[in-house]
Amino acid sequence: MRFFSVFRKNLREQSRDILVLSLSLSFAPMMVLVYQLFFPGGSTAYKVAVLNQDAPVLMADGSRLAGGEGVMAAMREITYANGDPLIQVSMVGERAQAEAQLRDREIQVLLIIPENFSASLLATKQGEQTTPAEITFVGDLTNPYYAVAGVMANAALEQTVRTITELPQPVQIVEIPLGGSAARSEFEVYVPGLLVFSVIMLVFQASMTITREVESGTLRRLQITRLTAFEFLGGTSAGLCLTGVISLLLTFAVAVAVGFHSQGPLWLAVLVAVLTSLSMVGMGLWVAAFSRTVTQAFLIANFPLAFCMFFSGVMFPIPKVTLFTVAGGAIGLFDILPPTHAVAALNKVLTLGAGPGEVAFELTALAVLTLLYFAFGVWLFQRAHLR
Repeated sequence: MRFFSVFRKNLREQSRDILVLSLSLSFAPMMVLVYQLFFPGGSTAYKVAVLNQDAPVLMADGSRLAGGEGVMAAMREITYANGDPLIQVSMVGERAQAEAQLRDREIQVLLIIPENFSASLLATKQGEQTTPAEITFVGDLTNPYYAVAGVMANAALEQTVRTITELPQPVQIVEIPLGGSAARSEFEVYVPGLLVFSVIMLVFQASMTITREVESGTLRRLQITRLTAFEFLGGTSAGLCLTGVISLLLTFAVAVAVGFHSQGPLWLAVLVAVLTSLSMVGMGLWVAAFSRTVTQAFLIANFPLAFCMFFSGVMFPIPKVTLFTVAGGAIGLFDILPPTHAVAALNKVLTLGAGPGEVAFELTALAVLTLLYFAFGVWLFQRAHLR
């Protein structure tokens, strides 16, 4: 069958262009290694410096009350699920020294505990009227880490105050993490997006591979053999999809080798990769329809690649702008991009351990968009080069 002849031809041509094939397959795995280097410990530890001026006091039973030390101990007890510290506490002797570290962003928060902190807590515990101790938080409000570190330090402070004063708690807070999200390191959070990134790189390979057939005149010679559009585009797309799946598996293997742990089935991730690969091939056909040379295809392909990278959640989370709902699922502004649903599906599968039923909406949306992208790409390419 001519479909398989084109498929084999495409694989042979890809194997001859070792440089392009190597870049397509190795770029995303290299990004995984780079991200792992960015987050070597796997988790961000927020740095809080403490200027502890507190003077410990003796209680009626002769025991020593040191509220400042209690606050620091409470901050050190805040950890990730895997035991890594969430706050790194350091003591400073001078405020000027700590403020210099804040300006250089060596620390995120300076916590100043006043001299009367323990005395104020003891008076409150005994029901006496006293001037509340003034706790001071100092930080650079333009530093995005300041808000996170400040909230956690304040939580440790409130916990210490409640423990010492024994004031009644009106509610009890219980946190239940979804799936394996509590044990996820910062590096692992980025892996699903990187896996999708390994597939969307296919838009370069697809557009350049197909345009090469046009530029070299091979497409005209193939048309003389009465090759149908389905056989040519189907065989070529099958070869490219195989490249996309290999790229995802290679990227996944590198991620696992450097510490990533998948919570869900790999075959479901491969299914997502196949659908996303077909949509990227369809996008590559859009580019090839407007290209006469491989150089043109390379330049034009940068635009759809940029949209897929920065507006689908591959590189960083995108706020959900809901337009309407379908079958109980919210459709957002950027949901017209197939990688958006691929990222959502892989996050559920690999992080939360979701099965096929739990990602049915994402798979359906991805399948519908893939069909539309590919069909429109075939129509454009036929009008431009096969008529």
